[in-house]
Amino acid sequence: MDQRLILMTLVGMMAVTYIPRMLPALALSSRDLPPVMIKWLSYVPTAVLSALLMPSLLAPEGAIDLGFDNLYLWVAIPTFAVAMLTRNFFGTVATGMGLVATARFFL
Repeated sequence: MDQRLILMTLVGMMAVTYIPRMLPALALSSRDLPPVMIKWLSYVPTAVLSALLMPSLLAPEGAIDLGFDNLYLWVAIPTFAVAMLTRNFFGTVATGMGLVATARFFL
């Protein structure tokens, strides 16, 4: 593939990624948002993470699997509990990884 085409593709990809993120930040940087909007926006990261995570937990092979052989689903339950109790990202990730490693070792 031509080097110039690769460079132009990268520049185009950077533009379409950066511009949609920059425009709202520029438009809202000098304005105060209403408290209702700020509260609503605080739920966006949780909603996005849930939308990304749930298909992997509930349907790891492409079909819904709620059985005991779905390791990730069962490990997610205590990991969610640790996340809710500690509010510590590192502790939550360490708990999830440790539980998956332990379950794989013994199962």
